[in-house]
Amino acid sequence: MSKVSHSKSTYLEWYRLMVLIRKFELKSAQMYGQQKIRGFLHLYSGQEAVIAGTMSAIEKQDKLITAYRDHGHALAVGVSANECMAELYGKATGCTKGKGGSMHFFAADKNYFGGHGIVGGQIPLGAGIALADKYQENNAVTFCYMGDGAVRQGALHETFNMAMLWKLPVVFVVENNQYAMGTSVERTTNVLDLYKIGSAYEMPSEPIDGMDCEAVHESIEKAAKRAREGDGPTFLEMKTYRYRGHSMSDPGHYRTKEELKSFREDDPIGKVKVTILKKKYATEKELTALENEQDKLVEESVEFAENSPYPSADELHKDVYVGDYPFLK
Repeated sequence: MSKVSHSKSTYLEWYRLMVLIRKFELKSAQMYGQQKIRGFLHLYSGQEAVIAGTMSAIEKQDKLITAYRDHGHALAVGVSANECMAELYGKATGCTKGKGGSMHFFAADKNYFGGHGIVGGQIPLGAGIALADKYQENNAVTFCYMGDGAVRQGALHETFNMAMLWKLPVVFVVENNQYAMGTSVERTTNVLDLYKIGSAYEMPSEPIDGMDCEAVHESIEKAAKRAREGDGPTFLEMKTYRYRGHSMSDPGHYRTKEELKSFREDDPIGKVKVTILKKKYATEKELTALENEQDKLVEESVEFAENSPYPSADELHKDVYVGDYPFLK
């Protein structure tokens, strides 16, 4: 239980954001079932407290980068539901002009650097962004998210070594949702407490209840303070859970109904709702109105995506490289 008192506005924002993400993902799954969305689709349902707790603890200049389960992070930094849904539809009005799809959301103007389809590929990139910020002395911290499967990548170890050596302002966050695709953590590593990996580099590391906004906020705030003071990176293991399969093609038969039920009983949205009602920050009626507002945003995003154009053929070679390259002419 958190010993820190958070404001009414913080709790209401946590609730609003998590409800928006949950409803967006449910609608995305529905549209995928209707074949309006194609390709891969990795849903964030169940893990919402990780990004909600992060957003209340960071500063405007901070950067975020993540893997391919990226819809929730994009919505959290302020990418509109319209842009997100249009991207899933492959439309020109999407956040990456319909070229990236589900796994490659991006919004540099909001300090959001993806959305990366290569497992672990974002980890060295996160350190690189932090290195640039250190040179520029802009007091920014990079938050680099990964799944538990990415912890087995060699790039993580090389990055951890350099990040500690150079005391980079980066916070590494593993969203341990218990499964790397369909393989449980127990079957992939002898180190079940993933945060202990940081000890090999003497990196401050700790396990966090990733289903609890308060716990996430406090750990992120602490790690960000360390980074801003020039003391280097932190490794946080957010113990969380995804309610759906790895992607829409995964029925998740490797999990028992009892396991899924136990985690749903610890639902982060439900916990925040209980606190809001207990503290009388809002009534049931007011929370229902808030939920309806998020419903409307999501429904409008589908309409927006449906009515948006596909990218034109002349967009094919744009955004592949940055710069004026003669061979592209």
